[in-house]
Amino acid sequence: MKKLVVIAFILSCGVIGRAQNNSIGNNDPGAKKILDEVSNKMKSYKAIQATFTLKIEDAKGNPQGTKKGTLSSKGNKFRLSITGQEVFCDGKNVWTYDKSSNEVTITKYDPSTNTSMASPQRLLSNFYDKDFLYKLNGDQKMGNKLVSEIEMTPVDKTKNFYKIYLYIDKATKTIYSGKMLDKGGNRYLYTINKLNGKAEVSDAAFVFDKSKYPGVEVVDLGE
Repeated sequence: MKKLVVIAFILSCGVIGRAQNNSIGNNDPGAKKILDEVSNKMKSYKAIQATFTLKIEDAKGNPQGTKKGTLSSKGNKFRLSITGQEVFCDGKNVWTYDKSSNEVTITKYDPSTNTSMASPQRLLSNFYDKDFLYKLNGDQKMGNKLVSEIEMTPVDKTKNFYKIYLYIDKATKTIYSGKMLDKGGNRYLYTINKLNGKAEVSDAAFVFDKSKYPGVEVVDLGE
């Protein structure tokens, strides 16, 4: 669950893509305008590399930990690294590597499943128009940045999260920060520290190379 929360949110922060004009009724046109601007900015990038910070809090706001991570994405391929875990996807297979057990699990990449919020292909198409109700809550200051807050509620009530807040940097038209609230009461607070939209990333970077992980145990669930 935490893996999917991390992937879903980081990709939504760093890699929002092409919107389609089929939005659900009653969505805020002001919020859609901003999301479309972010979408147009991000879809112009052929490959993206980002660094981020994840802070986890419980329902009372007590800190539960902080993690640093990196994300690379190109088309429907992505690679996510966060403390203790790496996830690779070449558009056909997904490798999830757990450092503590030195084990990698292989599954087939399937954007049609309920976990497809964790796929760049979904997020690079029209995820906010089809999957969320959204509204603009106004502008605020975050550090030295002026940001717009967009509140997003998933249409599918079976999701493990019930609310996402995105904070859009008004100057750069990119997502600076965000917050995801899950049904267990946890809060996932993300900040995009650096975003490079002109990254040079080889296709090999999205494939798990067993030779670089001596003694790794492979669990292939995609056979």
